[in-house]
Amino acid sequence: MGKKVAFYTLGCKLNFSETSSIGRLFKDAGYQVTAFNSEADIYVINTCSVTDHADRKCRKVVKEALKHSPNAYITIVGCYAQLKPQEISGIPGVDMVLGAAEKFNIIEHINDLTKTDKAVIHNAPITETQQFVSAFSIGDRTRTFLKVQDGCDYSCTFCTIPLARGESRSGKIEDIVAQAEEIAASGVKEIVLTGVNIGDFGILDGKRQARFADLVKALDEVEGIDRIRISSIEPNLLTNEIIEVVAQSKRFVPHFHMPLQSGSNKVLAQMRRRYKRELYAERVAKIKALMPQCCIGVDVIVGFPGETRDDFIDTYNFINELDISYLHVFTYSERENTIAAQMEGAVPGAQRSDRSKMLHILSEKKRRAFYETQIGSDGLVLFEGDIKDGYMHGFTKNYVKVRTPYDPLLVNEIVPVKLVALTDSGEVDVQELKEELVH
Repeated sequence: MGKKVAFYTLGCKLNFSETSSIGRLFKDAGYQVTAFNSEADIYVINTCSVTDHADRKCRKVVKEALKHSPNAYITIVGCYAQLKPQEISGIPGVDMVLGAAEKFNIIEHINDLTKTDKAVIHNAPITETQQFVSAFSIGDRTRTFLKVQDGCDYSCTFCTIPLARGESRSGKIEDIVAQAEEIAASGVKEIVLTGVNIGDFGILDGKRQARFADLVKALDEVEGIDRIRISSIEPNLLTNEIIEVVAQSKRFVPHFHMPLQSGSNKVLAQMRRRYKRELYAERVAKIKALMPQCCIGVDVIVGFPGETRDDFIDTYNFINELDISYLHVFTYSERENTIAAQMEGAVPGAQRSDRSKMLHILSEKKRRAFYETQIGSDGLVLFEGDIKDGYMHGFTKNYVKVRTPYDPLLVNEIVPVKLVALTDSGEVDVQELKEELVH
């Protein structure tokens, strides 16, 4: 066919894995994949609904695509496309909207590129989205995002993800291992396991047939991959067994990202989270007991309905006392069709903003403190190809971001280094490469 297609991804690692897999569908169908900032016949925009202003972001990306190619065919997929297809269809320039069940059948839908006055919508009820479709990113980053699970059976009061992605479902362990072997053969050094609720791995055909711990053990035996990283896992699903397996692993790195959302048990209950803060503290203590150098990242939501100043201070103090490494701070925003949006006690916007700033400052304090503990130590860094101010960057196994003067020979290489100094910009300078540390 010779037609060109370009992609843009908003949102999470899971979206990146799925965009890459959709790109391979186009390649197999004879399309040429090109950069988003170039002229293309088709633009596919993979959207997110978790963060604010999904509509504004989608409109902006559509406008940018049409600047490069005014007559291009624009297709919108992803969570926003499942939740609000009619809203998207009203965006000028959009030609097709594909829901969760249809996005991996995009080639069948897109063969007719005739532009019409009204966008075509293919969007089935989310209850019909029950099949697990595998996906992984490759060729566009130093690390690969490997999808192992999709959907969520939890009912957190603030979240629309179950409405956008459906019930929890997973791939088969043998299939995921085969994909990891394929990724290893491509020369990728690091795999990041991703999903919506990754710790709930193991549900196939509506029944639990495996556990996430079983998958971790199987992937740890895959030859040719230096590192495997777990993207995010709920504290109630991060079992002692998983922590112990990672601590003894040949490939899994000492890095966990574990959502907290609030340090107030009252707020956690209102959110319908499936744990209390005491369990969270136990998980952190277990990780640090077995892996003292482990990096632990934390998700927090500020300004949830009914969160008083005392509740927030409770959260702040709880996190401040935890031996964690950094925060991802989210300011609560109302979502249609969620219980939280109907709750009383809305926190004024100015207070939400102030609380967010306080936690961002705390995050930087925690990150710098963690980095300081690593200064003077030796480590192995996987360097990436991006250049900024003459430096290239990379990450240690335990997710310390380092920099060194750009050297093309280091791109996608795991290099032994000594961590020597924390920079003003919050990265770590490295030097004294030591070949004997490679093994």
